[in-house]
Amino acid sequence: MDNKEVTIHDIAEILGINSSTVSRALNNSPRVAQKTKDKILKKANELGYQRNDLASNLRKSKTFTLGVIVPRISRHFFSSAIAGIEETAFKQGYNVIICQSLESLEREQSIINTLVANRVDGVLISISMETENYNHFKGLEQRNIPFVFFDRHCNISNTSRVVIDDFAAAFTATEHLIQKKSTEIAHFSGPQNLEIYKNRFKGYKAALEKYNIPFKEELVITSSLMEADGIENTKKILSLPYKVDGLFCANDVVAIGAIKYLKKIGKKIPEEIAIVGFSNETISSVIEPSLTTINQSGFKIGQIATNLLLKKISNDDKKQIHETIIVKTNLIERKSSLRIDKD
Repeated sequence: MDNKEVTIHDIAEILGINSSTVSRALNNSPRVAQKTKDKILKKANELGYQRNDLASNLRKSKTFTLGVIVPRISRHFFSSAIAGIEETAFKQGYNVIICQSLESLEREQSIINTLVANRVDGVLISISMETENYNHFKGLEQRNIPFVFFDRHCNISNTSRVVIDDFAAAFTATEHLIQKKSTEIAHFSGPQNLEIYKNRFKGYKAALEKYNIPFKEELVITSSLMEADGIENTKKILSLPYKVDGLFCANDVVAIGAIKYLKKIGKKIPEEIAIVGFSNETISSVIEPSLTTINQSGFKIGQIATNLLLKKISNDDKKQIHETIIVKTNLIERKSSLRIDKD
């Protein structure tokens, strides 16, 4: 029928059947005889009829679409989380709109507005580094659109989140460096408005305290944790009047920058400086020396967060379920921290 979109009315006219009967048949209604259904479905396929699911869902006040906001899709953790989200959502009959804030609060706010305009049934969010104002999330709440934070979350009440124990993971990473004979340990941290970096810093500090290692504020450098930051931060700690022999980084990307710079100037890793990262990015296992890191399963976190959001969406009573689910992490030991004991 040329390039014109085929409608229910077209099928009805060709077959000489009432439009409402065609509609019922296409929706598999028991009110239509199977023989009639078969005839209608055959003709619909011949004509290339496509169901308008959006219009149908809007009539039901549901679009079966979820919004997902991450800082950067290119990061291994977030791409893994998206894979877990998409797989879980698809199995439950939901499509996914994936957006990235690129660490911009303004962009994050704009994305929320776009998702609301597209009538998503719920939103999964990992916030940007700039996010200190939470009013756009309150807007979701006011519109009764359920949302779940994963990984990076806001410290606001009555919200659901799927996270790791950043404090415990950072403590483990720092303790590992101490057990490998590091005594002057620097920490490359992220923006302290984000709970994950705040808690990783606290875990680092607590490990020093446990082993009676004095905390030195100058050895903690906050940045946006890009590879270039790793280079500049390493230059700074090497210029200090301390013999830094350990480095705990709040993500792998900044740790990779540190490794590249230290190799360039001839520093031996781990003999002179042992390094531990965080997140287990793909490059961490292939860089030389391979990077010891905290492994957090993005795929699993994505699955759990999606199931939690779908539970909130399907919750018919007016009481909202607010849960915090903590997913376990583990330390992966690689060459960057494994000093050979000479005792």
